[in-house]
Amino acid sequence: MTGRQKVTVVGAGNVGATAAQEIARRDYANVVLVDIKENLPQGKALDLNEAAPVLGYEPNIVGSNGYDETADSDVVVITAGLPRKPGMSRDDLVTTNESIVGSVTREAVERSPEAVLIVVSNPLDAMCHVAKDVSGFPKERVFGMAGILDTARFSTFIAWETGASAKDVTAMVLGGHGDQMVPVVSATTVGGIPLTKLVSADRIEEMVERTRKGGGEIVNLLDTSAWYAPGAAVAQMADSVCLDQKRVLPCTAYLEGEYGIEGLYMGVPVKIGAGGIEEIVELELSEDERNELDKSADAVREVVGVLAGSS
Repeated sequence: MTGRQKVTVVGAGNVGATAAQEIARRDYANVVLVDIKENLPQGKALDLNEAAPVLGYEPNIVGSNGYDETADSDVVVITAGLPRKPGMSRDDLVTTNESIVGSVTREAVERSPEAVLIVVSNPLDAMCHVAKDVSGFPKERVFGMAGILDTARFSTFIAWETGASAKDVTAMVLGGHGDQMVPVVSATTVGGIPLTKLVSADRIEEMVERTRKGGGEIVNLLDTSAWYAPGAAVAQMADSVCLDQKRVLPCTAYLEGEYGIEGLYMGVPVKIGAGGIEEIVELELSEDERNELDKSADAVREVVGVLAGSS
């Protein structure tokens, strides 16, 4: 008998709980929320279940401090780890979060050996390497959430700048999830019109810069990382896996020669279906964009080199 799909979200903090809410509202999957903090996932799960009669969704949401309830999940979302504080870069979190992400990945994959892993913990690109190494999963089933969030930020600023609907902005942000990310201006349109025809080069550069620092801008305002946009981005990826939507979305994927990058997790457009990443889409990049992507790869490699498990 085929019932609902099952999605586990590890980490019941702001991002995890928001992702759980967005996924539950889509109405196709039961959700398990896991956190080491006693009573936290249980309380959030109860609250989310009690929202169901108002918002009209049916899935069951379970909160747990252990992993037995997560068995046979179709998707496991990993948000566990320390969030950023003001003055911290994503990379500052690398050693602390390496051990956290390693241990939760071990627990989750033991019970859900066929799952697709979506990594959200920072520093994102490095944590994807950790999850892939620890799980032993093929690269198609381990990828990270970053590009959708970065692209959403870029799209927001473009919509404000042009006075257009955000729905009509098509943008793409590649590269590492950090200050070296690469908004692909050449592939960015508003209602089909190239952005460069609508906005001056100076203003575009300002929007690109704000996008790169988008996470930090929120950390400075809130004293912690963003959660509404990241949670929504996670749900979009889970949708594409669970509903086999074949969406082309910018995600952090393991590259083996694509874009001239070898053996590294980087943000690129990928097609996501039931088995995870079905295809890596190679965009035509300008020479400047390709140089920026190479620089971004160097920055990611440096952080990955800090990992205890890296050779």
